[in-house]
Amino acid sequence: MTAVDRCSGKARDWICEAVRVIEADANRSADTHLLPFPLPPEWNVRLYLKDESTHPTGSLKHRLARSLFLYALCNGWIIGGTPVIEASSGSTAVSEAYFARLLGLPFIAVMPRTTSAGKVALIERQGGRCHFVDEPSRLYAESHRLAEELDGHFMDQFTHAERATDWRGNNNIAESIFEQMALEPHPEPTWVVVGAGTGGTSATIGRYIRYQRLRTNLAVVDPENSVFFEAWRDTVPDLTASQGSRIEGIGRPRVEPSFVGQVIDRMIKVPDAASLATIRAVEPLLGRRVGGSTGTNLWGAFQIVAEMRAADRSGSVVTLLCDGGERYANTYYDDAWLAAQGLDLNPHLETVDHFLTTGEW
Repeated sequence: MTAVDRCSGKARDWICEAVRVIEADANRSADTHLLPFPLPPEWNVRLYLKDESTHPTGSLKHRLARSLFLYALCNGWIIGGTPVIEASSGSTAVSEAYFARLLGLPFIAVMPRTTSAGKVALIERQGGRCHFVDEPSRLYAESHRLAEELDGHFMDQFTHAERATDWRGNNNIAESIFEQMALEPHPEPTWVVVGAGTGGTSATIGRYIRYQRLRTNLAVVDPENSVFFEAWRDTVPDLTASQGSRIEGIGRPRVEPSFVGQVIDRMIKVPDAASLATIRAVEPLLGRRVGGSTGTNLWGAFQIVAEMRAADRSGSVVTLLCDGGERYANTYYDDAWLAAQGLDLNPHLETVDHFLTTGEW
């Protein structure tokens, strides 16, 4: 029988060096902070924000991009010179472009032609190239076409997110949260609240909770124009919507392959105006601006804190600060943009202000 050598010594050397480079980047980076949110102590409920904005690429998606690259390298899908393609116009593309540049690989982000110049600039600043399509429904097909044409690899975050991360530990976000909670008054959170974009974060945290035999509950918040909530509530995995979410990083018009509904204990639907009202309301308390998905997380977390208070139950709640608000100066923090979108924040601002004052929802 003739032997077939699919990986030369030089190719294997490149893969070994690529894994080392990515691991070295992680080793240089300190863990992200777990910040207490300033709730009155007499409420007997502590709220914490896991600040993912401090990653080198400024968002929670940095963890995902690192995992996706390691997964692709160790599966043999990426070798030296392989073009990397992703269907993304947001933070995932920024983070993947960063890792591609570390490895000296070409990176192409496939995105709608309507993508803002600011997002394009963030990706190009990390060395990526943007490829535009006129029809958003063609993003996946065009990504597959480019990968085949260029002999590249379509990273496909929405398929591989839940399997690329080692949910048992290995410094994933769940392990980090629970280790940082160890010395707090209520070290085992009553609830962890996250959004769903790929579904990878909720799958990782939900699996870790079960693996560690914890009693923590997992809540997933879902914005307008996203189908995760309805698909989970009604058990309709093939549900689709005609438009996408305005809250970047979370919400999808289809149930993505990485969404694992069985590990979720509760889902909360959040109006877009509520998400954006929340980030406006908490800016003076945090001393900084945060992105819209953090507003969605906090809206859900505030509701749960209020329910715990009403039930006279002490404990802790953890949610995510996904990215900073500087990326959204011309959208979420722009009154003209809000008006053009037909979003009235005032009723939701009243809800948040009432909660922050009284602890009631």
